[in-house]
Amino acid sequence: MSTEGGLKYLQPSMGSVDPDLLALAAETIRPGDMVWDIGANVGLFTFAAAVAAGPNGHVLALEPDTLLVRLLRRSATANHGLAPVEILPLAVADKVGVARFHVAKRNRATNHLDGFGRSMAGGIRITELVPTVTLDWLASQFPMPNVLKIDVEAAELEVLGGGRSVLCSRPTIICEVAGSNAATAADIFTSYGYTLYDAHEPSGQRTPTSLAPADTLAICSN
Repeated sequence: MSTEGGLKYLQPSMGSVDPDLLALAAETIRPGDMVWDIGANVGLFTFAAAVAAGPNGHVLALEPDTLLVRLLRRSATANHGLAPVEILPLAVADKVGVARFHVAKRNRATNHLDGFGRSMAGGIRITELVPTVTLDWLASQFPMPNVLKIDVEAAELEVLGGGRSVLCSRPTIICEVAGSNAATAADIFTSYGYTLYDAHEPSGQRTPTSLAPADTLAICSN
């Protein structure tokens, strides 16, 4: 781990960094699952997914920040006895191409594609050109995911817009949603038959919601 992903990684236990996200990995991922992590950052969800999926599973982690990609690769090398983790150093958008990617001044957890991002970034440290692919392009190269996690700093509508075939396959989706995208994201999810829940609510107490929460758990019942 590295504080480049935020000062929260100075905590003595990784379990206290983002317990809700770790609990979601344990809840939604089954042994043998294929998991896609879009916006892997330092890999907290990636490697929690590797534990939950087990040696017969597989994790695909996508991250455009070259510094964080190096950290992910080091972690993947030490990832013995768990689901194999493969890292793709690129971004996901609504088309295959090239985009400008801004590395945040404050911490790299708030890195973002040009035209997106949030005020928490604290400005831009450097801008890089990165390749972009779509979810459906990924589906032409890799098995469909059973679980799909998306955390792309307000660019989630772009990601979902390039994923018709993936959404039709109805994986369980964990998605960070910007407030300005809540209604549109809900429309997209429900059009594919998903029911939306607040991922922060305990699993036994969740009720469906009409807008996509900041941390959305999208589930298809069939």
